[in-house]
Amino acid sequence: MKGFVFHGPGQSAWEDVPDPAVKEPTDAIVRVDAVTVCGTDLHILKGDVPEVRPGTVLGHEAVGEIMEVGGDVRTVRPGDRVLVSCISSCGRCRFCREGVYGQCRGGGGWILGHLVDGTQAEYVRVPFADLSVHALPAAVESKDAVLLADIFPTAYEVGVRNGRVGPGDTVAVVGAGPIGLAAIVTARLLAPERIVAVDLAASRLEAARRLGADAVADAGEDPEQLIADLTDGLGADVAIEAVGAPESFELCTRMVRPGGHVANIGVHGRPATLHLEDLWIKNVTITTGLVDTHSTPTLLRMAAAGRLPTGHLVTHAFPMEYMEEAYDVFSRAADTGALKVVLGGPPHDELAVVAA
Repeated sequence: MKGFVFHGPGQSAWEDVPDPAVKEPTDAIVRVDAVTVCGTDLHILKGDVPEVRPGTVLGHEAVGEIMEVGGDVRTVRPGDRVLVSCISSCGRCRFCREGVYGQCRGGGGWILGHLVDGTQAEYVRVPFADLSVHALPAAVESKDAVLLADIFPTAYEVGVRNGRVGPGDTVAVVGAGPIGLAAIVTARLLAPERIVAVDLAASRLEAARRLGADAVADAGEDPEQLIADLTDGLGADVAIEAVGAPESFELCTRMVRPGGHVANIGVHGRPATLHLEDLWIKNVTITTGLVDTHSTPTLLRMAAAGRLPTGHLVTHAFPMEYMEEAYDVFSRAADTGALKVVLGGPPHDELAVVAA
């Protein structure tokens, strides 16, 4: 089969790789019908995630069909259409029993496209299938469902829920890329008074407005002052960091109010300065986290009911064999206007489809 293989920082290729096979009785083999590229994949290609070994197939999000299951798999069977979660759960360790699947110590956690071969291939072996894939309602299209594998649960759990967004809050989302836009969409479910999106790209700020931001600010034009003006000088109740850069994290800590929350979502490849000389007196809570995906069933139900506009983030669609082109478009988002790219799956009238 073909897969997108990481060969070291700056080196990758869509190439022949061995077909996956069931190794454990809890495994499932999934034929990948739709897959997307994540900002974390770009971090891997830059060398920011050294645990990823050269020769690993990348990708941790997919929609597909179950082709084969191990003898202990009970919840899915061949022929089922499923969402492959970015997080695998053994279901037995302390963290899994507490619903903290991202910290699984039984062989799960974030392993697809990280510690084992991932989803950016024609087929993928999914460990712990009973707890790591979700049967898909027929009403949810593949291009919509694939965004529920990672960015929507990540934005909701690590940004919105960790940030304690509540009714009447002022929420600042720093970074209007895919994860920041998903944070805007899911924050609106909790009825904040206003959501302010901060980014450098005008196209992404416009996307933020379309998806529910009440105000937008250019990151280079003093967004702190806008937040101060909107809150009578108090600051944001919640500041969500959705970039993964020292500058954006430090901006969040400056714009949050006393007693507020800074929720870091971004994947950081460089150190950020924690200005405790300013923060120690402000009662600020700072959270970090890897998604657990415990919210995925809820988000799937909302998507099926038409309450979660996941597909609105998809700007480009490609055949699966155009993986290298999709990475190029996604990595040059400032030039291409890309938010999320989807490979495989049925075409959609509003998507830009790359032709040979």
